[in-house]
Amino acid sequence: MSWIKIIDYKDSKGRLKNLYDRIKGPGNRIDNVLLIHSLRPHTLEAHMMLYKNVLHNKENILPVWFLETIGIYVSILNKCSYCIYHHSAGLSRLVKDSTIANKIKAALVKNAPENYFSGKELLLLKYSKILTIDPSSLTQDFIIDLQNAGISDGEILEANQVVSYFCYVNRTVLGLGVNTTGDKLGLSPDNENNPDNWSHK
Repeated sequence: MSWIKIIDYKDSKGRLKNLYDRIKGPGNRIDNVLLIHSLRPHTLEAHMMLYKNVLHNKENILPVWFLETIGIYVSILNKCSYCIYHHSAGLSRLVKDSTIANKIKAALVKNAPENYFSGKELLLLKYSKILTIDPSSLTQDFIIDLQNAGISDGEILEANQVVSYFCYVNRTVLGLGVNTTGDKLGLSPDNENNPDNWSHK
């Protein structure tokens, strides 16, 4: 499941066990992307705080399905199959229509988001691409273009944070050889006001 040692739920103790109990899904299942932190529980806690607030907090304005879409696009650009599989399943669950989810994914895989998206969403995906593959090329002019298109600064910040989070996770997964063996794809915390609820459902 990875290239380094992990501590399974059944072998966990103390702080790690407490964190696992907050995160676990059905059958005490912990996703491999989270198990990879088991030797350093403090990084698991930080990861979950970031993940919950960047993607699953009701104070976000952009819909969670679109935040997931940004994450899938970043993962495609970074060639992180683990995150592509997980968040594609999550997208399908969120939009409640596998046909729509597949059309979105197909456009992103072709690196042609314009095949499905337009307007503000397309501009934010273009921003996400540049921020992922060539961040130093971004200038204030690009942000001004987003603002002139009616995208609020808060929405720009949300997209920025999702891109940054997925680049972090993609590199965690790819750098430690994490795969989906044993995972149930698409589980995530509820999108609610309680930032401390990390349970995967």
